[in-house]
Amino acid sequence: MDLLLRKGELRDADTIARFNAQMAFETEGKELIPEVIGAGVRRLLESPSLGFYIVAEHEGRVVACLLITNEWSDWRNGLFWWIQSVYVEQPFRRQGVYRRMYEHVRELSKADAGVCGFRLYMEKDNAVAHATYTSLGMAPTDYLLYEELKPGVKFLKD
Repeated sequence: MDLLLRKGELRDADTIARFNAQMAFETEGKELIPEVIGAGVRRLLESPSLGFYIVAEHEGRVVACLLITNEWSDWRNGLFWWIQSVYVEQPFRRQGVYRRMYEHVRELSKADAGVCGFRLYMEKDNAVAHATYTSLGMAPTDYLLYEELKPGVKFLKD
């Protein structure tokens, strides 16, 4: 399949926001607030220190995306790139699109000596995702993920 892989740009913001909303609904049954996810995507695209998106274009149309954010590891004196917000449009799934995007991220990391590895999180019951990430050489960690949202943080529709 002919794909162009590149960093996301402001012109991709609406598509990326739509993909994020679809991913949240498909994987967790959650409906995101369009204005919040839209503003969040635009803010990241305008603030490279927060991270970057990789998009896959097929015949001039964005069909997949993923987000890279940074985590500093003082133990390793390097950055982990967190892979987040992975979405591939339905007709393009199970055709190696994500694999190509992941390999692209690996290549980008080779040009940045400060990157020490990659991490991601997924729904614990998503067997397809587990198999995909394992096939790429990733392995489960010994860590569990916890979170606490500040009071008033609203990102889901009522």
